[in-house]
Amino acid sequence: MNEQDPFELVANLTELEPLARDRMERPAFDYYAGGAGSEWTLEQNRAAFDRWVLRPRYLVDVSRIELATTVLGQPMSMPVLLAPTAFHRLAHPEGELATARAALAVKVTMCVSTSATTPLEEVATTGVSRWFQLYVHRDRSTAERLVSRAYESGYGAVVLTIDVPYLGERERDVKNRMEQWFPEEIQAASARALSTGGTAGRELFDPDSRFFDASLTWEDLDWLRALSPLPIVLKGVMTAEDATMAVEAGVDALVVSNHGGRQLDGAAAALDVLPEVVEAVGGRIDVMVDGGVRRGADVVKALALGARAVLIGRPYLWGLAIGGEAGVRWVLETLRDELRLAMALTGATGVDQISPAMVGPAAGRR
Repeated sequence: MNEQDPFELVANLTELEPLARDRMERPAFDYYAGGAGSEWTLEQNRAAFDRWVLRPRYLVDVSRIELATTVLGQPMSMPVLLAPTAFHRLAHPEGELATARAALAVKVTMCVSTSATTPLEEVATTGVSRWFQLYVHRDRSTAERLVSRAYESGYGAVVLTIDVPYLGERERDVKNRMEQWFPEEIQAASARALSTGGTAGRELFDPDSRFFDASLTWEDLDWLRALSPLPIVLKGVMTAEDATMAVEAGVDALVVSNHGGRQLDGAAAALDVLPEVVEAVGGRIDVMVDGGVRRGADVVKALALGARAVLIGRPYLWGLAIGGEAGVRWVLETLRDELRLAMALTGATGVDQISPAMVGPAAGRR
């Protein structure tokens, strides 16, 4: 008797997490699922979408819906990108290659992490539209080599994550003793030179490790810009003040993000601060947001509040854990179909027609 397709058991992205939990080793699942501290910010990322309602408009010809858009002037099949996430081989043996093939099939841009378990050149061979996410190590020469490799391998942008001068206190990882449990054979394949004794993987969980460059400042953006002609995206902006400084520093785009609730517990939900960041930017550069996106309606809400696009993380990792390439593709196709329906039911025939008038505060929630 053939085993039932697990995706026949679910209807949407919110139902994937329990299935992934059943298929993963507990420390690996907790690493993906967990947040910092008491995980309040992690919970708020999702709850923030419930603080807004959609305002549907009807008697509009919605027989054709166009999802395509651009970010950084680069074409996107829909306003959704794959956020940079680490160590895909914890979810599936094919790791980032399975993710990349799925993203290619749905024509979605994938942000490849410094902590990817597949070298960035191998990911590039799939042909997926790709950006490179950069963590800056204390040895700046390592970052220089990584950016050079990304440029030579056809990556379309450098996504500098700015919210990890130190790793957040992720209590699930502490309880699971990740620095001991983490498989030695799983490494940050493109960044093995970052290792200072252990593997470039397990070392990240060592509380005494000084893996990240805590001295990074706004002035260092000039150094990064000189490394390649690639556009620079700042990921981790959470205030109007930093958004203004980002524009003044000449970055090309930014991502409103609290690192999926994995860094500073008690920080606001990303969606809650999106409007102030959008206002500060004033249309001068593209603004994206990540954290808590689970539905096509969530994408509409984020775009109505000023985002150019959203990034998703945990949902596609659950898809990867459950079904590899096919699982990631299911996640993207399901989100795409939900987005198309949500746009049709709010009277938007194209992404450019999604406006602030399409959302309002939920009664009693703001």
